[in-house]
Amino acid sequence: MQDIKEILKERIMIIDGAMGTMIQRYKLNESDYRGERFKDWHKDVKGNNDLLSITQPEIITSIHKQYLDAGADIIETNTFSSTSIAQADYDMQSIAYELNLASAKCAREAADEYTLQNPSKPRFVAGAIGPLNKTLSLSPDVNNPGFRAVTFDEVVEAYTEQVQGLTEGGVDILLIETIFDTLNAKAAIFAIKEFFRKNNKTELPIMISGTITDASGRTLSGQTLEAFYISVIHANPLSIGLNCALGAKEMRPHIEELSAIAKCYTSAYPNAGLPNTFGEYDEQPHETAHIIEDWAKEGFVNIVGGCCGTTPDHIKHIADEIKNCKPRVLPAIANPLI
Repeated sequence: MQDIKEILKERIMIIDGAMGTMIQRYKLNESDYRGERFKDWHKDVKGNNDLLSITQPEIITSIHKQYLDAGADIIETNTFSSTSIAQADYDMQSIAYELNLASAKCAREAADEYTLQNPSKPRFVAGAIGPLNKTLSLSPDVNNPGFRAVTFDEVVEAYTEQVQGLTEGGVDILLIETIFDTLNAKAAIFAIKEFFRKNNKTELPIMISGTITDASGRTLSGQTLEAFYISVIHANPLSIGLNCALGAKEMRPHIEELSAIAKCYTSAYPNAGLPNTFGEYDEQPHETAHIIEDWAKEGFVNIVGGCCGTTPDHIKHIADEIKNCKPRVLPAIANPLI
């Protein structure tokens, strides 16, 4: 299969859209989430979308295939919350490894099927590593700003287990995404590096995607985009980019800034606009695609797709609009230390 770095030199690649948005279309109930295996589980599990990779794998595989049909080159595993820390909300810490393994296999099956159909367009699986529901930089107690609900070592341990499951499930890339706390991301980077070093395995490419939470241009933990970039570039990632929180219109100045400083490839997968008063996304596929096409023509991006509210229709429109656009050329960086 052609190396992803070679493809990125040739064209802009497409990553898939929202998993949660697609799952909502199935209108699943509590028993659907539980399946037979967890029918007597002592806590409600509806909303634990990652669990569906075990209890409803055909649904997850079907969603992957819909995005592949739409033109996605890279599909993300259904593992945004598949860590022991995040799964503690459902008392399902013990199946965190299994969730990652099962999700990776769902995506791998779909990707391999489409690569076999068209070997000239290989499909890749990105193991999705989410930001956690606990943060290392911020205190959950306003009366005790020094308190932390979790330690760095605990976060590393949780991410290491996730990396093992994703890797053994057959992913091609590890994607640390929706980063609002850079210290959490650094724990994920450390976990990845240590896992491959200790197991004497060739390290998989790493994609890093942060989240700018508002018009200030900062992450939730307070970093500017440039500071975020400098904080994580030591990982020597395949790409650094932005996703979530903002729609494409609002994300534009930030992805323009990132494209000017990043020595690696850049990625961007925005929401389908900003949510309305009901928390739903109204931006139509052609609207999102038009904005992203503008980014492509300006030479800002190497990998594009969608986040919250986006669907296979959004991805198809994006793929169609950027197919004749040239990929961003990696800049000559004067200072090799950053």
